[in-house]
Order: sequence, then C-alpha cells, then structure tokens
Amino acid sequence: MTEDQAETGPVERFHAVVDRAGTAVVTTDEVATHLDVSREAAEELLATLERSGDVLGRDVSQDPVVWYPGGWGEYVTRERLVVFPDRRQVVADRPAQFTRAQLSQFARLVDTNGREGYVYEVTEADVWQAPYDDVQELLGTVRDVLPEREPALEAWIEDQWTRAHQFVLRTHEEGYTVLEAASADLMGNVARQKLDDDQLRAAISETGSWVAEDATAEVKRRLYEAGYPVQDERDLQRGAQLNVDLTPELRPYQHDWVQRFMDQQSGVLVGPPGSGKTVAALGILSRVGGETLILVPSRELVRQWRDEILAHTTLTEAEVGEYHGGEKTVRPVTIATYQTAGMARHRHLFDDREWGLIVYDEVQHVPSDIYRRSTDLQTRHRLGLSATPLREDDREEEIFTLIGPPIGTDWDALFDEGFVAEPRVEIRYVGWDDDARDEYVGSEGHGRRQLAATNPAKVPEIERILAGHPTQKALVFVDYLDQGEAVAEALEAPFVSGETPHHERERYFQQFRDGAVTGLVVSRVGDEGIDLPDAEVAVVASGLGGSRRQGTQRAGRTMRPAGRALMYVLATRGTREEEFVRQQMRHLAGKGVQVREVTVSDE
Repeated sequence: MTEDQAETGPVERFHAVVDRAGTAVVTTDEVATHLDVSREAAEELLATLERSGDVLGRDVSQDPVVWYPGGWGEYVTRERLVVFPDRRQVVADRPAQFTRAQLSQFARLVDTNGREGYVYEVTEADVWQAPYDDVQELLGTVRDVLPEREPALEAWIEDQWTRAHQFVLRTHEEGYTVLEAASADLMGNVARQKLDDDQLRAAISETGSWVAEDATAEVKRRLYEAGYPVQDERDLQRGAQLNVDLTPELRPYQHDWVQRFMDQQSGVLVGPPGSGKTVAALGILSRVGGETLILVPSRELVRQWRDEILAHTTLTEAEVGEYHGGEKTVRPVTIATYQTAGMARHRHLFDDREWGLIVYDEVQHVPSDIYRRSTDLQTRHRLGLSATPLREDDREEEIFTLIGPPIGTDWDALFDEGFVAEPRVEIRYVGWDDDARDEYVGSEGHGRRQLAATNPAKVPEIERILAGHPTQKALVFVDYLDQGEAVAEALEAPFVSGETPHHERERYFQQFRDGAVTGLVVSRVGDEGIDLPDAEVAVVASGLGGSRRQGTQRAGRTMRPAGRALMYVLATRGTREEEFVRQQMRHLAGKGVQVREVTVSDE
C-alpha cells in the first residue's frame, strides 16, 4: 500500500479503482491490480466495504464475485474524468461547471453528446495561449482538475510552454523592432532559416535581429507555423486618449472576457451568436481608453456598429466616423470595411493615425489575402470577434497568430444559464420533384450539386414548416438567386441578396426588427453579423457545400437570450447534399447542440 493510499478512505479508494477501470463493475483481481495490493488485501478491503453497504457483490460465472458501488444512483451522477495521455484527451462524465471552466484554461472542447459526456483535447496552441504567467501556475490547474498526476502529459505541456517562450518581439531604444531568440542556436537554425531578407534586415547580435518595417505579422506567422509562437512585447501605439464609458452592465462571463483581454492585450472573443461579443468589445474599448479602429466585412455592419456604439457608450455622433464606399470620415472611433482599409490609396489615412485599439469583426476572414493586409496595422491592443473562427482551408491558426489567442466561454455554460437560447436543429431529407430528378440524373459536377440544392420540392416543404410556426419570425436562407426568388414568391416575403441595393436591404431588415415583416428570404448576405435579434425560426434551403462556419452562422440568427431557437436544414435525399448538411452541423453538434434527422414523406 502506498503512502497516498494510506491517507485515503476505503470508499474513495474503491471509487478510484472504478474511475481507472472505466466501468462501475470490477472484479477482485481488478481491485488488487489498480490498488497495487495483494488479492488477499483486496478481499479484506471489499469485505469491509460490503459490511458497511458501500459496495455490493454478485456471483457470476467468469469470476467468483464482481463488485459495484452500493449507492448506485448516487454514483452514476458523480463527476468522472478519464485521461488518455497519449492522445492528450480528457473524457469528462457529468463534469461540474467549475471543472469545465478549469479544463477550458488549457484544453478545448472537441465533442459532447449534449447531456453529460464531454471530450476535451489539449493541443499545442492551447498550451501556448494558456492565460498564466508561468508554467507552474498552468500545471497547478492541470493537477487540480485531473483525478491524478499525469507525468507524461505534464512533461509535454512543459515542453510546449518552453517552445512558446523562445522568441520575443521588442522595441529597440532607437525605435525599430527587434526579434530576440532564447539562444544563438534558435536564431540561426530556426529564425534565420524560416525568415528571409524581406522580414529580417540584419543581425544586431547573436540572438537578435532587426525586423523590417511592416513585416512583424509575417514574422509571427512563419515562426508560428514552425512551432514557435512569438511573444509580442513591443512598445506599440496606445493612441490618443479617449474618455468613454460603457453604459450597460456586463454579464459575469463578459467581465471575464474583458479582463482576460486586458491581461493579454490581444485576443479573439469566441462565443455563440447572441452572447454579446459586441458589447464586451465596447467594454474593452472603454478600458483601453484610446482611439479605436473597427474593421468589418460590410457596410451594413458599419451602420450596425455605429448604432451599438451610440446606444451603449457615452461617445457622441461627432466622435464616431465611417470609412467605406459611401462615406469617408476618420474620427476618434472609426468603423471601416476591410476592403477599404486594405486599399493602397487609403492606407495612409489609417497608418498615419495612432490607434490604441483595432477591432477585427468576423475575424475568420483575416487569413484571406484581401483581408490580411489589414493585419499590418499593428497596435498594442488587437481584438478579434467571431462566433465561428473556422475555415474550411484549415487556416484558422493564422487568426490567432495575427490577432491574438482565443478568449471564450463554454457554450453549454451559456445555454445552461439562459444567456443564449440553445438551438434545436432538425435535418429534413426531402424527395425529388419529378422533373428535377430527371435533369439531375443526366448532370454532373457543380451543376449536379446545384440541382440537388435547388430541388423545387423544397419550396412546399418550407411552406409546411412555416405553417407550423405561424406567429414566429422566420428567416429562410438560400445560396442561389433563382431559388431565393421562387421561395420568396411562394411565401410572399421579401428576398434580400447581394444584388439588393443597400438602402433596400436596411429597410427590409428594419421592418423585420420592427415586426412589420415576419419573414425574410436571404442569401449569404444574412450569414454574418447582421443583427436580426427577434428571429425565432431559421430554415436553410441550400448551403455552401459543407461549410461548418456557415451552418453555425445561420443557426446563430436564432440564438438569442429569450425564446426557443429552431433551425430546419433541408437536403435532397440520395444526393451528396445529405453529406454536406451533416458536415455543416458538425460544429454545432460538437458544442452540445442536439441535431435530429427526419425523412420527409413523399405523400
């Protein structure tokens, strides 16, 4: 018997055996093996527990007796964590909210059944971005939350922490940027091998190199890809002072987001739609207290941000500017589109001003070439916002490299607390319209996929769905203009697409908010950021292949604090569209959202 076992009660020792075995029914030999005691000692322990009623035994043919906890009902509701160190995974059964919060400090949730089971994975990026001052603090959290010490996992975490602190960007006393390595070997065999003269101008010492102006983002990206994230400790612009207060009271988790950002000075707020990332960003703006540039993907979002700023802060209209194709005004807080900010003829307007904070809304776009130009606008505080920092090209790591580490809250926690309505998702497999089926059989490639997506049989199914929700506001999403027009005609509802003039789009969106219009058919322009807070039902008639991000964004249009969140996704039976919609819903399922599948009768 070990010293630790001597200090642990017999009931706790038996429960530890059950946890390690991964089953609530164990044999005497398994008890002896897991406790590292003789069979006789195990028998004595089990006899004591049986007399007290803490365990029960039963004769079976394979072994004289098997044992299980006496308080079975109580046991099955216990929190249990099983660690797989080789895979760096933790399987949590019925974890408490505190346990989930602790796990989220160094691991990411990769799967859940939406009820009691959660699978967490520890990746390199999770260790690199863990919110701790030193590795011992991080290991302290790991040891507090896991059921027992995991030396191999701890050694790997310590190694990754070390890798994350090998390169630092600093400001030289003469004003230029220097990349410093922890050793001459790292500078010579890693940095100078991965970076060229366009990034590193010259060596200033065995461990330091002069970084070319405007090359810092590329330096970070290349070294990150090599497995060495760079610590950014430059003396960057703080921006002219801006006195601003936030008027609404933040929710507890929003306070946590703001504090974690201020501790790190950069990061990406990752949370479900409706969780209040914009308000949290305004809280950060007030804490930074410096002039701010906000970058967004569309003009609709420019106007939306302006309205949010004026509604939730003490800033006046004279302090908030817009910079896009329709208006070009730079003020202490300026909202611009990515495209305009990335254009060479406009860049000097943004470069010449010292920004204390740059906000990248819908930050999942940043790795795209046209959006990436905006990341050269380096400042001390860089804030990204996204419900879904996913990219089908697997370049999401660039988001965190160029902007900062993810800051978020377990989606289930927000669902449980009622801050966000958990969506109910139903995939409906629809049969063919007869004429369309004949055309589909003779087609191939993209045309074949489009025929399945625009199957006319989906139109009456949409009508049936919405007839079941006559008093609820509904959005119908399409990816094809002809389909959108057909659905809009059948529903007698407006159709908003990229071809709809900006003033008409905003008019329809406002009518939807006000209740004058209870149904809208929208193309991809409704996927991102547009604030339609009263949407209660979403129907996806067609989608962008298997894009997980698009699936989550469209579900997010109904994910608000009040009411029920319903989403129906239509797919044509017997086509690849079935596979596409399952893939689209994969991210939501991984967040604990229940996804139901139904085959629609052809009758």
